[in-house]
Amino acid sequence: MGIFTSLLPKSREPAIDTVFFDLDGTLTDPKIGITASIQYALAKFDVPVPTQDELTWCIGPPLHANFKALLGCSDSDADRAVAFYRERFGDVGLFENSLYAGIEDTLMTVAAPGRRLFVATSKPRVYADRIIDHFGLRRHFERVFGSELDGTRVEKTALLRYALEETSTDPAQAIMIGDRKHDMIGAANNGISTIGVLYGYGSREELSSAGAMHLCKAPSEIPGCFR
Repeated sequence: MGIFTSLLPKSREPAIDTVFFDLDGTLTDPKIGITASIQYALAKFDVPVPTQDELTWCIGPPLHANFKALLGCSDSDADRAVAFYRERFGDVGLFENSLYAGIEDTLMTVAAPGRRLFVATSKPRVYADRIIDHFGLRRHFERVFGSELDGTRVEKTALLRYALEETSTDPAQAIMIGDRKHDMIGAANNGISTIGVLYGYGSREELSSAGAMHLCKAPSEIPGCFR
């Protein structure tokens, strides 16, 4: 028996017709680009710079909050750190990234007739759009939802609320697929079902504690949640 259970609607439950995919840690593995750009930013301050492996916890949560935790600093210094990060990420780190094996097949299978797919990421939309285009994923998604460079909708709860409004989606007919607790909590706060993926950067404990309704060890297991 697999570790996920079916999301097929029972007789009185609405069908899932809208699917929101997280980006980092769900569609792509951004470890090198994100962690190297964080190292670049931290080097601008008089602090020890962690290794890339030590910075993987930063993949997923909002960047500004990450820098406040890393630096123990004020909002203004965190803003400076974000600006340094973007100096490198916007030109180099953006493409130090790779698709997870099987993602293309997963997207094609999940996109059943009548079902809409969207990206919902805390990453600024201007970067998310470029990444989706770089990997040729645009054809799978109706729209990419991301934060703005000024921090608007960086929290998953606000982002998904906006996405529901923009797409006129009934949350009871939507599901969020992501690898971190922020995806699960943001979805739950909006009445959206959840699938947590274990191949990204969140642990089984993190996802389960955050209320993930289903867990998948690989992209190939995601379509099974809809059968």
